[in-house]
Amino acid sequence: MGAYGDAEVAIAGARAGADVVRGLYGQRLERIEKGGGDFATAADVAAEKAILAVIRDARPDDAVLGEEGGQQGAAAAVRQWLVDPLCGTLNYAVGNMLVAVNVALREGPAAVADPFGDEVFYTDGTTARLRQDGVADTPLTPTPATRLVDVNLDPPFPSAPGFRAVDLLAHPEFVARFRPRVVSTTLALAWVAAGRRAAYVTDGGDLSASVHFAAGIALCQAAGCVVTGIDGAPLGETGRGLVAAADEETHDLLMSMIRGRG
Repeated sequence: MGAYGDAEVAIAGARAGADVVRGLYGQRLERIEKGGGDFATAADVAAEKAILAVIRDARPDDAVLGEEGGQQGAAAAVRQWLVDPLCGTLNYAVGNMLVAVNVALREGPAAVADPFGDEVFYTDGTTARLRQDGVADTPLTPTPATRLVDVNLDPPFPSAPGFRAVDLLAHPEFVARFRPRVVSTTLALAWVAAGRRAAYVTDGGDLSASVHFAAGIALCQAAGCVVTGIDGAPLGETGRGLVAAADEETHDLLMSMIRGRG
């Protein structure tokens, strides 16, 4: 795999993780407590190992930051992969198939796999595409037509009391313009890029280098979505949260509500 481009490495890693997640689905899995009500399962750990094996084979000199294993590889490595082997562990643990496998080269190509839809959403850093059944690649085309907006309601809430995503759901203009959804996985970001969601909103700090969000953000940006923090500023070290919208109009509407001007 050493001759593959970085996008193909990301795709192969995401597919390897997805195969594990799908294969262990429905089994009674050991839980690894992380505190604060958060936990991982044996599927998270096994999927991350499968992804790391792909990256190590193809890019042995690269570093990896994994959700379960933390930082691995040379600290001085120029290139770093961000890996979230099972985004939506709470869903998965109760038999809900809404989960994602995220693999991203920091500031480079990325892939998001849906283990149960046999879909891999990916970007080579310039364009964004969907690979279905392992063969057919089609461009991702964002659109606000669905009017569905996915809102992440998980704590912590670092921007409270000035902003809490739950408050957005009660905003009169939000109710009039959009229909809220809560899927509790960053698969929803891939859906924004693909036109299946009009937007995605979450609180948080700098999410651009997060193992949970980096792949989905890269997809949305490559697809042409409007992506900022909840303050409207570009993503980065001083950023707060995330608003990823299919187009400028949708983004502007959401920002007006978040800022309380709606």
